[in-house]
Amino acid sequence: MSVRTVVHLLRHGEVHNPTGILYGRLPGFRLSEAGQRQALVVAEQLAGEDITHVVASPLQRAQETAAPIVDSHQLTLATDEQLIEADNTFEGERVSIGDGALRSPKHWPRLRNPFLPSWGEPYLHVARRMLGAVYRARAEAEGHEAVCVSHQLPIWTIRRFLEGRRLWHDPRRRECSLASLTSLLFDDETLVAIRYTEPAGASSPKVTGA
Repeated sequence: MSVRTVVHLLRHGEVHNPTGILYGRLPGFRLSEAGQRQALVVAEQLAGEDITHVVASPLQRAQETAAPIVDSHQLTLATDEQLIEADNTFEGERVSIGDGALRSPKHWPRLRNPFLPSWGEPYLHVARRMLGAVYRARAEAEGHEAVCVSHQLPIWTIRRFLEGRRLWHDPRRRECSLASLTSLLFDDETLVAIRYTEPAGASSPKVTGA
């Protein structure tokens, strides 16, 4: 008899980002009021699930998103550095998707190879570290369910990796809304299904902070 384990990859909620920068791994970026509500909605959605392990990226917005789930299941929050946001050389700049900022010649040297990508952490590196985090969480929650709170790009990258798709992609078409769940179903250590849900509703990947 195989053992069923579920690992939920939860994207953090909306971030307070009044200046509209790409915040990446910068410290101090907390959830907005809407983001706090989204975290509560997800916690309510998962309240009846058999969750025995909750782990989050070390970044504040991920830790805050995890908190209501930890409280409702009376667990202790773990932290895994491998769930962190992807490194990006545009961090701290205003370069929102679709706003034309990346058409500036000063940015072109960093955009020379979108398949790697040349402006940040390689997609394959992101996929490998996320895969390690997923299997650690699966082991911790074997026979039950785990929640890993991470970020849009890492979650979308590991999903594409597990589905056997190319890792480079159009960021405007990511299916990974704020506070969404990408759930990985395992029989023993074998991935058998991937499910995607949006407990807090859809959000556009084109919007800063979304």
